[in-house]
Amino acid sequence: MKIYTKTGDKGTTSLIYGKRVAKNDLRVEAYGTCDETNSMIGLALSYLNKENFQGKEIIDNIYHKIQTNLFHVGAELATPKGKDVKWALASSDVEEMETQIDEWNEALPELTNFILPGGHPAGAAFHVARTTARRAERCAVALGEDVNPLVLAYLNRLSDLLFVTARYVNDQLGANEQTLHGKG
Repeated sequence: MKIYTKTGDKGTTSLIYGKRVAKNDLRVEAYGTCDETNSMIGLALSYLNKENFQGKEIIDNIYHKIQTNLFHVGAELATPKGKDVKWALASSDVEEMETQIDEWNEALPELTNFILPGGHPAGAAFHVARTTARRAERCAVALGEDVNPLVLAYLNRLSDLLFVTARYVNDQLGANEQTLHGKG
């Protein structure tokens, strides 16, 4: 199988079911930003190993499902209105993230100030993934009523989970959080 098809050489791409749109179409921007978020999560995970992070297997399992779900989000965004979505999200996907957010957040120091993104390279990469998830959410919102509300909830909760994950990873690895007014 060849990787290149040459069908996009004139600035168009196909949505699911074959509809051609410009590569700068808002749908393409939305699912492309989900793909970017997915890649940033992969980068963040690559900074963790069993030697420096005791919960490596747990976090890998959590984010394996999230990375898979981001493909489902992309499929939702790449499916034209009125067509069946091949890989749909479930409300339980959002609820699972909420459970994990609550668990890790309980183990963290209380927030009393804004945190400057950074810390351990893994924590910093999770912060970048959070910002790309927020951008994906903004793109999806801009699509208006054409978007499944569950996609919006998923992206919103994902950015929350990525924020808490960045804090949790930094805490577990002993990387002090920097706040607007010094160390946290």
